Amino acid sequence: MGSTNAQTKKDTVTADTKDVETVDAIVAALYNVISGPAGEARNWNRMRSLFLPEGKLVATAVRPTGEVVKRVLTVEDYIAQSGPVIEKNGFFEKEIHRRQEVYGHIAHCFSTYEARRTATDVEPFMRGINSIQLYNDGKRWWILTVFWQTENKDLLIPKEYLKQK
Repeated sequence: MGSTNAQTKKDTVTADTKDVETVDAIVAALYNVISGPAGEARNWNRMRSLFLPEGKLVATAVRPTGEVVKRVLTVEDYIAQSGPVIEKNGFFEKEIHRRQEVYGHIAHCFSTYEARRTATDVEPFMRGINSIQLYNDGKRWWILTVFWQTENKDLLIPKEYLKQK
């Protein structure tokens, strides 16, 4: 399925040291790299540089039937499937709250986000929570997984996850 090609692309991308030196930096880089106005290409090599080669992005949703489903993506899958949509429509995702735990070489961030189509939109069109798992190899931080749930009318974000940063 082209995983060899994806791995080759991944191996050739070097991260900007500022993006990966701290948990705060890599989370900020993640939000920044996918955000931008309609018609603007994103820096997908920067995105690739943030993730471990085996890194995944996992979307969770509830279908109209009530069935809970997940969609597991590689970084290359995300770029191919979501990239054209966010570049065409504009997408600005911003972290508004975070709970963070760090132990040794692992970290977990429970990161509440808001998404807007333009940087000046007053109200977000979407909110949710990203569960971000990180690994430090002694040299830098890497994203292992971004696992998210979008808010809906039946599943509102609890107040404790909405405190503004």
